[in-house]
Amino acid sequence: MTLTQTPSINDREKNHEIIFPTGEFWSDEPPLESNLHLRQILLLIECLEWLWQDREDYFATGNLTIYYSPNQKKSEDFRGPDFFVVLGTTRNQNRKSWVVWQEEGKYPNVIVEILSESTAKTDREEKKQIYQDTFRTPDYFWFDPVSLEFQGFTLIRGKYQPIEPNEQGWLWSEELGLYLGVYGDKLRYFQENGIIVPTPQEASIEAENRANEAENKAMQEKEKAEKLAAKLRELGINPDDI
Repeated sequence: MTLTQTPSINDREKNHEIIFPTGEFWSDEPPLESNLHLRQILLLIECLEWLWQDREDYFATGNLTIYYSPNQKKSEDFRGPDFFVVLGTTRNQNRKSWVVWQEEGKYPNVIVEILSESTAKTDREEKKQIYQDTFRTPDYFWFDPVSLEFQGFTLIRGKYQPIEPNEQGWLWSEELGLYLGVYGDKLRYFQENGIIVPTPQEASIEAENRANEAENKAMQEKEKAEKLAAKLRELGINPDDI
């Protein structure tokens, strides 16, 4: 996504644009660059929300501004990751932005940037540096929905180190307790046992299929029992007496 530009000090003073932290801050993010970006962000959100549907101790969102000025000013120091997760917080869906000084100083535990031609350099360099040195975000990933480039880094002794892929090419996120990997040209989550984390729609279809399989099995067992009873009767044996 496009890096949000910060006005210069002179411009802010000239236009009297310095805003002190009162009330709620609305996200200041530009429009998403493509439908692929939107679908990928929504996929990451909805799958995690389905998996963690019984949890209330996290916040996962996308395309939302993070304000982190040490001076507690909205007019300086803000970035907008494509997708991020904060752990040990409240699952408040009404946040209009993430304001670090209003959130007990918490920064994201996991960030995923969706690359594009216009943002890839910034995501790989400037944002990576900020997420490492300022946010101290433990797990940082980037994914290109066109080329399917996928890389991940974990914070070790204050520096990002590449995450080694497993045999499937998935990368482990210690923070999420999940693998992230490319499946069907999309970035998806996988549980430690290798099972993909479904979307709510996929989970509903899977549950329906299991129910149908159980019903079919029950019908087959009933037919077998009826055939056995008929055979016993042919032999002069009352199956009810067995």
